[in-house]
Amino acid sequence: MLMPNNPRRRTSFRGRMTGKALRGNKITNGEFAIVACEPAWVRSNQIEAARVAMTRYMKRDGKVWIKIFPDKPISSRGIGVRMGKGKGGLDYWAAVVKPGRVMFECGGVSEEVAREAMRLAINKLPLKCKFVTKAMQEEEEKSEN
Repeated sequence: MLMPNNPRRRTSFRGRMTGKALRGNKITNGEFAIVACEPAWVRSNQIEAARVAMTRYMKRDGKVWIKIFPDKPISSRGIGVRMGKGKGGLDYWAAVVKPGRVMFECGGVSEEVAREAMRLAINKLPLKCKFVTKAMQEEEEKSEN
């Protein structure tokens, strides 16, 4: 699973996920992508499950790029633990995903194969996503300007 190899701090604040993604919202490497439609924390094991689902369906023909990284430590305390005594231990690592963020990209396969592989990957993720092609994204940019 993905995680930072040398984290600065063991715990962090929860933060806010308001607004749209300003960075990482364009397709850069492949021709097809999964774009987030709502904000969420995506766990490292969910990212790995989506990656495995995509590569297995594509039978390792194309190439897959993971554009998010779980660098936020999420801590939790046990159920029934009394108040006080600190924050709690590290539970899992998560990536903060805002709407419009490109999470996965793939290339080197046909659109039908990519669409089905990405559909399988979207089912593994805890948020609403959509399938986007590079041509669709360029048309949206032209229509906005």
